[in-house]
Amino acid sequence: MADSEICVRSSRQLWTILLGRSALREPAQIEAELDRHWQRLLQGLSYYKPPSTASADKLKADKDVAAPMKEFGLRISKLLALDEQQSVQILQSYLQEDYRGTRDTLKTVLQDERQSQALLLKIAEYYYEERVCLLRCVLLLLTYFQDERHPYMTEYAACVGKLEKDLVSKYRQQFEDLIKAEAPTWETHGNMMTDGQVCRWFRQCLREQTLLLEVMFLYYAYFEMPCAELLGFARLFKELGFGRRQTNRHLVDKSMDTLVDRIGYFSALILVEGMDIDFLHKCALEDRTDQHQFHNTPEICKEMDQMLLTFGDIPHHGPVLLGWVLLRHTLSPEEGTAAVTRLGLITLQLSVFSYLTSMLQALSSTGNNCTASTARMCIYGLLSFVITSFEEDTLGSQQHLVNAVCEVLAAPSLAELFWESKPNMGLGMILDSAVGVFPHKPRPLLQLLTALLSDKPTAKKVYMFLDKMSIYAEVYKHKPNDVDSSDDETIWRRKVPKLVYPLGSGQTNLRMPLGVLGQVSVSAEGFVVRWEYSYSCWSLFTCEIEMLLHVVSTADVLVHCERVKPILDLVHQVISTDWSVSDCLLPLTSRIYMLLQRLTSVINPPVDVITSCVNCLTVLAARQPGKVWSSLHHTGFLPFTSSPLTNMAQCISADGMRAGNYGNLLVLIEQPRGEYAVTIAFLKLVTTLVKGQLGSTQSRGLIPCVLLVLKEMLPTYHKWRYNTYGVRERIGCLILELVHAILNLSPEGEAQDSAPTLQALCIYSLANTEAGQAVINIMAVGVDTIDMVLSAQPSSGGSEGPGQVLIQTVKLAFSVTNNVLRLKPASDSMSPLEQALTQHGGHGNNLIAVLAKYIYHKHDPALPRLAIQLLKRLASVAPMSVYACLGSDAAAIRDAFLTRLQSHTEDMRIKVMILEFLTVAVETQPGLIELFLNLEVKDGSEGSKEFSLGKWSCLAVVLELLDCRQQGQYWCPPLLQRSALAFLHALWTDRRDSALCVLRTREKFWENLTTPLFGTLPSNSDTPEPCVLESCAFVMKIIGLEVYYVHKDSLEASLKAVLQRLWSQRRYEYWSESVRSLVCGVCEDDSLRSLNETQTLISAWRTLLILSTSHSDVMQLTEDSVRCKLFMDVLEGTKAALMVPQSLPCLRLGSMMTTLLLVLLKQWKSELGSAPPLLPSLSLMLESVLQADPRLMERTKAKLFSCLLSALQIQGLNGGEISQLPQLLLCVCGTIQDEALALIDSTRHMTQSAEVQEDSMETDAPRNLQTDQRDGVCVLALHLCKELCLVDEDGDGEQWLLVVRRLPVLASVLSALELSLRSRRNLYFTESALHLLLTLARTPQGAAAVAGAGVLQSICLPLLSVYEGPTNGATQAFSRRAQDAPCWPGVYRLCVCLMESLLKTLRYSFINEALDFVGVHQERILQCLNAVRTVQSLACLDEADHTVGFLLQLSAFTKEWQFHLPQLLRDIQVNLCYLCQTCTYLLHSKKMLQHYLQAKNGEALPQGPLPIARPQRAGGQPAAKASSAADEREEVELKAVQVVQCSLLKILSKTLNTLQNFTPDCCQILLDQCMDLAEYRSLFVLSFSPALDSDSAPSFGTLLASINVALTMLGEVEKKKEPASAVSSEDTQALKSLLMFTMENCVCVLISQAVRCLKDSSVPPRDKQRLKQELSSELSTLFTSLSRFFRRGSPSSPAGGLLPSPQTKPPSAGPKVPAEGQEPLVQLVQAFLRHIQR
Repeated sequence: MADSEICVRSSRQLWTILLGRSALREPAQIEAELDRHWQRLLQGLSYYKPPSTASADKLKADKDVAAPMKEFGLRISKLLALDEQQSVQILQSYLQEDYRGTRDTLKTVLQDERQSQALLLKIAEYYYEERVCLLRCVLLLLTYFQDERHPYMTEYAACVGKLEKDLVSKYRQQFEDLIKAEAPTWETHGNMMTDGQVCRWFRQCLREQTLLLEVMFLYYAYFEMPCAELLGFARLFKELGFGRRQTNRHLVDKSMDTLVDRIGYFSALILVEGMDIDFLHKCALEDRTDQHQFHNTPEICKEMDQMLLTFGDIPHHGPVLLGWVLLRHTLSPEEGTAAVTRLGLITLQLSVFSYLTSMLQALSSTGNNCTASTARMCIYGLLSFVITSFEEDTLGSQQHLVNAVCEVLAAPSLAELFWESKPNMGLGMILDSAVGVFPHKPRPLLQLLTALLSDKPTAKKVYMFLDKMSIYAEVYKHKPNDVDSSDDETIWRRKVPKLVYPLGSGQTNLRMPLGVLGQVSVSAEGFVVRWEYSYSCWSLFTCEIEMLLHVVSTADVLVHCERVKPILDLVHQVISTDWSVSDCLLPLTSRIYMLLQRLTSVINPPVDVITSCVNCLTVLAARQPGKVWSSLHHTGFLPFTSSPLTNMAQCISADGMRAGNYGNLLVLIEQPRGEYAVTIAFLKLVTTLVKGQLGSTQSRGLIPCVLLVLKEMLPTYHKWRYNTYGVRERIGCLILELVHAILNLSPEGEAQDSAPTLQALCIYSLANTEAGQAVINIMAVGVDTIDMVLSAQPSSGGSEGPGQVLIQTVKLAFSVTNNVLRLKPASDSMSPLEQALTQHGGHGNNLIAVLAKYIYHKHDPALPRLAIQLLKRLASVAPMSVYACLGSDAAAIRDAFLTRLQSHTEDMRIKVMILEFLTVAVETQPGLIELFLNLEVKDGSEGSKEFSLGKWSCLAVVLELLDCRQQGQYWCPPLLQRSALAFLHALWTDRRDSALCVLRTREKFWENLTTPLFGTLPSNSDTPEPCVLESCAFVMKIIGLEVYYVHKDSLEASLKAVLQRLWSQRRYEYWSESVRSLVCGVCEDDSLRSLNETQTLISAWRTLLILSTSHSDVMQLTEDSVRCKLFMDVLEGTKAALMVPQSLPCLRLGSMMTTLLLVLLKQWKSELGSAPPLLPSLSLMLESVLQADPRLMERTKAKLFSCLLSALQIQGLNGGEISQLPQLLLCVCGTIQDEALALIDSTRHMTQSAEVQEDSMETDAPRNLQTDQRDGVCVLALHLCKELCLVDEDGDGEQWLLVVRRLPVLASVLSALELSLRSRRNLYFTESALHLLLTLARTPQGAAAVAGAGVLQSICLPLLSVYEGPTNGATQAFSRRAQDAPCWPGVYRLCVCLMESLLKTLRYSFINEALDFVGVHQERILQCLNAVRTVQSLACLDEADHTVGFLLQLSAFTKEWQFHLPQLLRDIQVNLCYLCQTCTYLLHSKKMLQHYLQAKNGEALPQGPLPIARPQRAGGQPAAKASSAADEREEVELKAVQVVQCSLLKILSKTLNTLQNFTPDCCQILLDQCMDLAEYRSLFVLSFSPALDSDSAPSFGTLLASINVALTMLGEVEKKKEPASAVSSEDTQALKSLLMFTMENCVCVLISQAVRCLKDSSVPPRDKQRLKQELSSELSTLFTSLSRFFRRGSPSSPAGGLLPSPQTKPPSAGPKVPAEGQEPLVQLVQAFLRHIQR
């Protein structure tokens, strides 16, 4: 890229720096610039030298300048008559600052004659601007070098001290050279010097003359002018004709008149300033006129007399003659009286006071404010001395004098100076004169007092002055009868009282009492009487307004309007200067509304008075908008609507809206005349009312006003007729200010009904009507037009003028459009505004290209900045390509952007905005960002592509900004670094691999990038810069993205080194502590300006820590102590944030921190086990969060509950004690209760809504409906409560019972549970609630509480809805798939488990409820028992397991069951026997079971992902891969079968255990001969075939088969020789115990049923004998197998202790087995064999 700075700074750059608009803003930097360039300022225009042979030779010999540049430099030198070397410098500066092409196309331009000529003319314009900027720099120094309020006053003063000696002499010589310069011709300056260029040269000549005179005038305002120089200037200006006799005056056209007039103005001011009138006045007052410099220069005075006697033909002579008359009259009153008299007459003939008025107005409207103020100071001294020295009557018209005085007093400091001076001296005499004719002639006095208002002290002085008036002047044509007079008729005395105004009784009036004396003088008008009458002028003003209201429809209205207008202007100025006076002026201001109503209703309304009325109301509205609006909207002045506004369509159509009196006045009066004073006042008033933030109703009343502006004014105002230049631009600016104010209104307090708001109306109008096109037309003015208007201004670059107004209007258009796009509601279709903004035009004429070209504007940095901001908005929201819109100008515009971005003196805010625009473009504008990245591609090794930075790549600038060596430089402030890092973060987020490859491999890239992370934030006493926080956040995010996306082996070594440094230098601990401190700082003061940036940093730190949990080896964060420290910092920060529940920012920070806390709790479990107790802090945080707004903290509460759950799992209670447990339980249960009640309301509403037909008109819906979520607050609170209850079991649930007594939490949960079951909604809540109830049911107290709360009523009947269909009540089929996820069948299973647990805990206390449950759900229970044969899914088996478990507990109460539900008992017993048969059958054949799983259930594997195949070695065969995959699948299927077998085995063991309760006890039936066999049914048929199909009834063979299957499986377990881990050995041991338990139960049932059969008299003896034989045979074989098995040392059944003791068995003659050391099962079988063999 080209060098960012050229060797010679341009004058425009210097001017921008001195103005403080560049990056150089420190006083020391300004001082350095002035020290470097003060000689150039001293040289002025002579800095630019004429061509010379020596310079041309030096240029030709310069090898650093390319030949084409040299050649073109010579052409520039020829055209501009400029030194050859300086011509090349001008060319270089132009290429750097204003060239609108690329450097690559420059060579083509220079070679093409036509293009090179155009370039020559542009360089000529640039050169002219350079000369002007040089003079502007000197003017700026002279303006502010004594202004103590200016930040660079000291530096300016030092430079002026260097310039002081020779400045004027050099500048005067340059002025003389300019006025004598001959116009260039094509012979002398080449064929480019056409007539047009000659006129342009002469305009530049006049402009430079103006600036040189302005510089000299300001210089002489501070430094004394020698007498000889005054004479010299007088001669010079006389020869020049005060600008009218230019050497090239034949070139003057109408457009140059303003410049010629300014030359005359400054010529006159210089001469007046040179006379030193102020010092002359001071000498005259002190009677020491001999000290004045002209006292001892008679020759000069005489020569001046002779010269000035020839003056008088030009208005500019007036002030000079007036000043010289004063000088001669004061210094030598005896000499030259005739000359003085003659000069005085000439002065009056020139209307000098009118000229002074127009001169000051012209200077103030088009020039530098300081220059105008200095001119006013000069004229102030002149007028003060004139009024002191001469009688007022001799000075011509009093009104002209008053006008001049008022214009002079417009300078604020002069108004203060006036009040401090003596009233009988200087301008005070004019005030006394005006008082003498008041109120007969009110205008002079009111005009003067209005001008004398500058600040609050002067406002109070004016108010008091008028409040205590002592003279009342009247004029009589004849002597009235109600007065007495003195003998000489000079004194009159009133004989009777008099009411001054003919107003009715009861109205405000002035009463002149009896005996008042008046001094009489005779004038042309008659008798002028000055009554000595004390009164308040404010009362008189009220009477004047009342009089106008009375005569408003008569012919006298115009006369009274002339009297009232100055009153209104004065009132406006008073209350705008000092609002505290407004209450005293209430009688006046309250009548303005009626006055406005009356005056706007007449046929020919007085526009000026109406304007004054509206101006007054505007000032009042700034403080009392509501009051002004309520009074104003009744007057009919503003537009209004005759019908209520209900929707946007009605508003846009303007249906029922009326324009009001203002609208009529605009159309009928102002537009035909071309004068728009009322319109300007109206726009200011409406803008003020809008900014006053009226209520929603009042703001809606402004809709007709705003609609009039948007519909009738904004689209057409540029077509109106205008008499005055600049009014059109001002109206456009005011309209956009109004729209801008509306778009920036806060939405607070706006009504929620259908009527549109002001903001919505504006947005819709601008997006969809002609108003939007009008705004686009304003933005499309373009940089060229603005530059042309600025160059045509005669001013010296001040802050006012048409150019500045145009710039302000365009800036407002940018801002308005940006806000409309930001606030516009989202829509699928594009609005007309968006279409117009993004449409493609040919030849780069579309708006996007126009916006981008504002980058070339240099006068106001805000203009390109706002244009780029709008481009950024368009790039992000509009579906178009900015790159395509730029067309062929894209590369040139890119170069311009990068040139400003890399410049060290460029305004920082423009650089920031450019980087922000590029940041957005990374994601939304791929073509544009590739243009700016400018990456060059070359083929690398092995066919890969390698990228490198191009010459014009934005990455080069960004990398320079990040260079750690640039840190702290003025051109690289923290905010700019933050923007650069944001851009890089966007590249990483968007994964721009080509750019990332270049960046990663740059030398020291990672070191420079991470520099902020190794810095130190300010201490707590100093708030860190927000941009510094954001910079650190972006660095953290970039590191996180890089570590996440790039494999650790592919990471750059430099990045790994940086990560190592982060760990070794303890930066993790530092940033952890810093983040904690920042959070605590926000908690102490949530109004910090860096709140958003703090949140950004915390978010980035959170991301980095979360990433470190999964990439700890890369991040080097592996040390347990460091992890614990980081976690505790997070915990403390979270606690600090959440302990301020009233602060929304703190709660947001707390929510962010809670997420991090939860992740770390889950990932760093092992490290946190030894950490300080976590539950106390988490409990306090939860308690605080529960006090905050529940709508804001829903997610935070959920995360806190998860944290508490994790903390309980990690740390438990740290010894079993926690002081916070009671309070924590109370908080959790309170939350559960509230959430349950909310869930009830939500479920009821959703149920009702579902019942409403689809075409219903019902639209109302409550907000914030409670939803059921897996990680919702209610679900997590229930889980936490469950964990806390488990913890509380050690204390027998005492804490829980205390909470239940305080809160009806169980009732709320059960009510919500019942409603959820009935409506089949809220699955997650239902499951978690049942889990809680299950936990409570484990303890007697908990179970009693659950049962007492009515759990059966809440569950029993509603549970039918869970598995019955919604229409016919048919039971839903069992799922064939394993269901691990929450499901409604799982809810049923949990309910069965709950019944089982309650019955197990409460026993007889719950038997009735249990029987009710089994009675209601008997169909489902029976169906579940039968379904195992056909559905072997895990869900089905799980339900069967829980069902049998419940029946097992219920079987202990067989008698009660038999009494209440005898048939169900029989059905259950039969189904249990069949279930036993089914399980045995499925366990018997593993292959059959596997076939069932595949064919019937449609699955061979449990739900969940398959195990990931291991990566194959390189060069492996496909067959080997296929074989490996098949083996792995077979292994998975085998595991699935084993899981199902285990479930079947559990079901079989519980089934047999249950059947054991339905058959006699073994010991009892063996020993008790009197046992009643009728109590027990025979469960198995007398058959010994091992048939296991469903058609065969369960028999003794089924039981024997069950025993054999269990024994076989036990043998298979024993045969496995594989070494197993600790876990697998535990599983194996559990399986062995389960098999033993199954065999024991099966043997017991077999023995019991066999003995019952043998004792049953109804069984034939033959069958009994058969039974004995079969059992003896089968059990002998079993006995042998068991003995062999137990001799190998297998463990016994966990239920072995429950089996009957072998000592109770009678001896038998069975096989001889050693009695000692045998298992109880073997002993039981042996005893039974002896029993049946007897």
